[in-house]
Amino acid sequence: MLFFSCTKASVMLLPCIFLVCLVASSSANFYQDAQITWGDQRANILNGGQLLTLSLDQASGAGFQSKNEYLFGRFDMQLKLVPGNSAGSVTTFYLSSQGPGHDEIDFEFLGNSSGNPYTVHTNVYAQGKGEKEQQFHLWFDPTTAFHTYSIVWNAQRIIFLVDNIPIRVFQNSEAIGIPFPKNQPMRVYASLWNADDWATQGGRVKADWTKAPFVASYRNFKISSCAVSAGSSCGSKSTDSANTEAWQTQELDGAGRNRLRWVQAKYMIYNYCSDVKRFSQGVPPECKRSRF
Repeated sequence: MLFFSCTKASVMLLPCIFLVCLVASSSANFYQDAQITWGDQRANILNGGQLLTLSLDQASGAGFQSKNEYLFGRFDMQLKLVPGNSAGSVTTFYLSSQGPGHDEIDFEFLGNSSGNPYTVHTNVYAQGKGEKEQQFHLWFDPTTAFHTYSIVWNAQRIIFLVDNIPIRVFQNSEAIGIPFPKNQPMRVYASLWNADDWATQGGRVKADWTKAPFVASYRNFKISSCAVSAGSSCGSKSTDSANTEAWQTQELDGAGRNRLRWVQAKYMIYNYCSDVKRFSQGVPPECKRSRF
């Protein structure tokens, strides 16, 4: 990895916190860049740190987090989800800060009974407030092979991608009073846990523990981001390399907008912006703006 100072604009967002940009030209190593946080022996790092598996049984699931915190960036993870009857299970890959006013950017994969599709649940929290859910089915079986799930997070927008195809864009709408996650550094988290009280068909379908342990696999964890180190003096230098990092200003081009339209027309199954029953007094104001 190459290390260099972040842009002045990024540094100014966090006074008295030092940021270092990481260019991840190859996959991160789970031994070096992640730590298992719960689940005892249900989380295992394999293949010299290139693969991490999480398992779920009736007693517990498991999870891990990145060792560093980050402010903005692109985060890629390849996942192979629990095969077969995965009802009741939730596999996650997300970013989050800590505390009651936390920020969070979520990918959650809600299991289902055999033969029924996974639900991809996305959400954005800013200053402790969420309720920005969009849900999708996938156009492939996510249990037979690894697929890449990506979060691009910059000061202008958040882009969710699956195999580099955009499925959602959440724009910074602070100009109309909508909080946006931009001041709190976040860690990368991943977990596999039991949520059979709500995850599958509203909790009507429970986990079949005779099929346990359920196993999800993670690999090719890539980070291109600003790692944050507290307690260091602030820097304000910028470099040409930092300024050319694509994630800092990434947005959808014409082809990306067409792919987003295709996904949302064919595979979106829930959009909070369309839920007039839930928001009987009117949908949130950002819903009236462009989805790109």
